[in-house]
Amino acid sequence: MLTELTITNFAIIDDLSLRFAPGFNVLTGETGAGKSIILDAVSLVLGGRADTTMVRAGCEVANLEATFRLDPELQAALAPLIEAEGLEGEAPDLLLLGREVRANGRSICRVNGRTVNLSFLRDLAEPLIDIHGQGEHLSLLRPRAHLPLLDAYAGLAPERKELAREVSRLHAAQRELHALQRDARLLAQRVDMLQFQIQEINAANLAVDEEAELLAERTRLANAEQLAQHAAIAAGLIAGVDEETPAISDLLGQVEHSLMQLARLDPTRAPLLEMLRGLNFQLSEVAGELQDYQEALEFNPRRLDFVEERLDLIRLLQRKYGDAIADVLAARDRAVQELEQITQSETRVEELQVEQERLLRRIGALGEALSRQRQAAAERLAAAVVAQLADLNMAGARFAVAFTRKPDPQGAYVGDARVAFDQTGIDQAEFVISANPGEPLKPMVKVASGGETARLMLALKTALAEVDATPTLIFDEIDQGIGGRVGGVVGRKLWGLTAVAAHQVIVVTHLPQLAGYGDAHFHVSKHVAADRTVTAVAHLDLRGRVQELAAMLGTQSDVAVDGAESILRQVTEVKKQKQGQKRPSSA
Repeated sequence: MLTELTITNFAIIDDLSLRFAPGFNVLTGETGAGKSIILDAVSLVLGGRADTTMVRAGCEVANLEATFRLDPELQAALAPLIEAEGLEGEAPDLLLLGREVRANGRSICRVNGRTVNLSFLRDLAEPLIDIHGQGEHLSLLRPRAHLPLLDAYAGLAPERKELAREVSRLHAAQRELHALQRDARLLAQRVDMLQFQIQEINAANLAVDEEAELLAERTRLANAEQLAQHAAIAAGLIAGVDEETPAISDLLGQVEHSLMQLARLDPTRAPLLEMLRGLNFQLSEVAGELQDYQEALEFNPRRLDFVEERLDLIRLLQRKYGDAIADVLAARDRAVQELEQITQSETRVEELQVEQERLLRRIGALGEALSRQRQAAAERLAAAVVAQLADLNMAGARFAVAFTRKPDPQGAYVGDARVAFDQTGIDQAEFVISANPGEPLKPMVKVASGGETARLMLALKTALAEVDATPTLIFDEIDQGIGGRVGGVVGRKLWGLTAVAAHQVIVVTHLPQLAGYGDAHFHVSKHVAADRTVTAVAHLDLRGRVQELAAMLGTQSDVAVDGAESILRQVTEVKKQKQGQKRPSSA
């Protein structure tokens, strides 16, 4: 709710601070005293169009600030906007909106003391206040607000949630389907590439350890002659090459003979003899293996060419798919897996198309059922609004909810037709009103402004009081064209709004019967100071209220005072009766 409004250098207001009460606030005073200027200031703080002519003459800048106390629901709704811009205030339940209008045409918007753009200010302020009489900040004049209000009035939240869930499922399926269909050509190209990669790697018939073995074989083949030569020399030295060069085996035989003589004379040296005999045996084995190795060696250019080509192939695949044969084989396995997934996507497309058709029919059925409930609720709402209008001296007025559907060849199935839909269903709804007998029903936004419109809004607000979440309602010119008796009815209904959904109501009025229902009464006056007209506002006590109501009755005579006191006594009795009921009635 609006707790405080501060206005500086705005029109005829030089410096004004108002603290509003939670319930029903009334502003009274002579015509031209500045009551509507105060409401203009509120409108400007909410993001209304800035008019530099409203800057007080002789001043460079007008400053307007409004402080709001937010209930938990509004805190939760506005917190994401505030946090996203880093505009947190000192307390989460307080919101400070400011507007600075300069005489040079520049306008500055602020939230919790920090500068923001105008569109952000409007978005943030939209759920805070409805101003009835100007229409600029009137939520009921926005057709997009009508369907949620009707659904809340009818208690259709579960049905809306169920339909919204199905729409969300449909959108998810459609996104996946569109992605698959959009990428069909790319997927076809990808299939060709994957198939080529798999065939190329499979054709190579690679083994994980193959590269090391091929490298070793290539070394042997490339150096076969040198290897044979070295093997022959080594074997010859062991077995003997010619008679001039002693063989190692012969020399070891001589060593063995000497050690045998040594061991015979000194048995402790026998182990040395055994060690030598072991070396002699091993040397014999080495000679045999060298001979076998030499015989196996051959210079084979064709085999060498094959090995080189094989290694070239391996390196080619490694450049494409990985640093090692294991990486190349892993790349093939990934290609096989991806190819399987793409192949399965064709089946997935068919599944999604079937799911899309099912959901479109399901949404159509849910939307049609919801529409029938809405139409029934609309009739009840219309009856309630018309009854309220009759109380407000508009017995000939009519109210209805106009439902429309938009054909869409891709929409939900409703019977033999296909219609557009969204998360709310298949309906587009708008409140329509005829203020005078014989006049056709028209959208509320096209109804003439003034007290008549304000009473229409009051009737609607009263009927929708329990589901309308706007915390603060401001009514201007609501008493235009009505007398004292109806003024009392209007006052009772306005006060009743404060008892339902904790609405705060602020009203500018000239009718004492209406003003008598105020929980807080402010008198707006103007006077001349230092040759300048200045607006002042006084919060009236009981005595001040009696005097003000008497003045509104036209005189300060005893009769007028008695009339004012009578109004207040009657209001007190009505409030006691209403507050004593289980649920206060606004009618």
